[in-house]
Amino acid sequence: MEMLTVVFPIVIVAFILLVFSSYIFVLFRSKEPLLEGAKTKSMSRKDGIAVLVITAIYAITAFTGLGDTTAPETFCKFKAKGEYALIELDDTYELTSIMYYTGLYTGNYYFQVSEDGEEFEDIVTLEQKHSDLFKWFVVEFEETITAKYVRLISDQQIWMGELALFDEGGILPADYFSYGDGTRTLFDEQELVPEKPTYLNGMYFDEIYHGRTAFENVKNIYPYEVSHPPLGKLLISIGIRAFGMTPFGWRFIGTLFGVLMLPILYTLLKKMFGTFIISVCGTLIFAFDFMHFVQTRIATIDTYAVFFILLMYLFMYIYLNSSRRRMRSYLVPLALCGVSFGLGVACKWTCFYAGAGLAVMWLYDRIYRGVRLCRAGRRQMFVRETIIIVLWSILFFVVVPFVIYYLSYIPYGEAKGYGVFSREYFNIVKDNQTFMFSYHQGVHSEHPYSSRFYEWILDLRPILYYLRYYDESGTYASFGAFVNPLLCWGGLLAMLFMIYLAIFRRDKKAAFIVVGYLAQLAPWFFITRTTFAYHYFPSTVFLVLALAHVFSTIRCNLTHWKWPIISFTVVSLVLFIVFYPVLTGITIPRWYGDAFLEWLPRWPF
Repeated sequence: MEMLTVVFPIVIVAFILLVFSSYIFVLFRSKEPLLEGAKTKSMSRKDGIAVLVITAIYAITAFTGLGDTTAPETFCKFKAKGEYALIELDDTYELTSIMYYTGLYTGNYYFQVSEDGEEFEDIVTLEQKHSDLFKWFVVEFEETITAKYVRLISDQQIWMGELALFDEGGILPADYFSYGDGTRTLFDEQELVPEKPTYLNGMYFDEIYHGRTAFENVKNIYPYEVSHPPLGKLLISIGIRAFGMTPFGWRFIGTLFGVLMLPILYTLLKKMFGTFIISVCGTLIFAFDFMHFVQTRIATIDTYAVFFILLMYLFMYIYLNSSRRRMRSYLVPLALCGVSFGLGVACKWTCFYAGAGLAVMWLYDRIYRGVRLCRAGRRQMFVRETIIIVLWSILFFVVVPFVIYYLSYIPYGEAKGYGVFSREYFNIVKDNQTFMFSYHQGVHSEHPYSSRFYEWILDLRPILYYLRYYDESGTYASFGAFVNPLLCWGGLLAMLFMIYLAIFRRDKKAAFIVVGYLAQLAPWFFITRTTFAYHYFPSTVFLVLALAHVFSTIRCNLTHWKWPIISFTVVSLVLFIVFYPVLTGITIPRWYGDAFLEWLPRWPF
């Protein structure tokens, strides 16, 4: 079985080389232009139908099994140390275990029992750590506990969502209990007690920070997680407002943004390469990418950063290729690019890297156009045009993003009772920037699934988000984030060719792709903090564009061009299907992982 998994990466690498063999033949046989015929074209009805079908199919796939649509949403709120909930049972029971759902805040509950209501015995301390929020926990007693009364004491302000008591016959019905009005919320949603805790009914990984903060925004509570700008969590909170504080609710908006990435990418592919089949295949490859699928289904903020990065580069490409005869034709995409930049930075600072890429493209465009106009004797026109564009760019890329970023802190101010124009509000914004900078400099804690940038580009170390074994035979459920190996390895090879084309062939489209890719990847060369595979997510967009450039070159220069493009797309889908269990947490036998999924030594599947 283990030998079989060694064969798979070899076969995939051989397939990639086979596809690229025709491209290499074209690349070194032909002179410029390689993409003759790949002109920008408007979206047609056929494109619209293709986008709609791809997006609909992906949406169904992405929202299926996203998470439970119900969860305990009324909480027993212990407001201070020593507060307790007293439950009287209708008879004396032999308790074997308890199950509880955590809420907001951290601390401990002391679980006590009594037979007479006077003398209580400490049984277990129930922890509620930062990593334990909005999850179900099971506590199995080492020996049967005899109880007529149950008492739960808090050691500080803390919320619990639900408590279930079990004897050998199963869960005790809540109508067996007597309790005060303040304790009622511990037992008012007993029908939601699950068979077992899973990621479908609770938080996992950094959802405990971002999902929690989104809930705090809804409740007008000053947020716990302030290590990233606020907007991403505000977007998550929209799903919570719509669907409740449930796994489906806190994951909904991220998944929706993952769906919406597809029509945006399709539009960019169409504008860059002008071909239906390239746009369709490129969009499908991105849709089948493991990183895109997994990362957009978790309630973290990376999805929003990638979404706005994609928008930034779409609008920048439109700007670079716009007519300069009318101001509206180039100022509108430039404005939309700046707004996208502002929204992205207000979600996550990694969008500053994308902004650096945009600045390089903007500057190159000014220099290139300046040389052309000056040689044509139109220097005054260039100076006038540059002054206009510089002034508008300051508005679009400095003023507007600053306003968006500043206003994104409104929930912080409201939680403290500060107005937007107050000094206290300004200080919250200012102090948070200092904190974020120092915080990210200091993240050096070891993590079993951390990885460096050179491991991302080769797909060497996925980050495992979830793992649970269910029986001695090895049946298990797991999932993690990593790039579809066909996209990762094929895209990397394509990117190397883009670098060659940008430098030696002066291919503008290749340069656009390379600048975008390096803007997202190169900063990580110098960052020493703990990093993970999901930091490569923004770069995968440009891997797709690099592959599309390769496909478009093949299409424009070879008679039999369909088989490499279509086969590459089909194999991407096949790999998505094969790895689907470890992208969604479906329970599988151990032999399946050993035989088909553990391709490389550090893949934890």
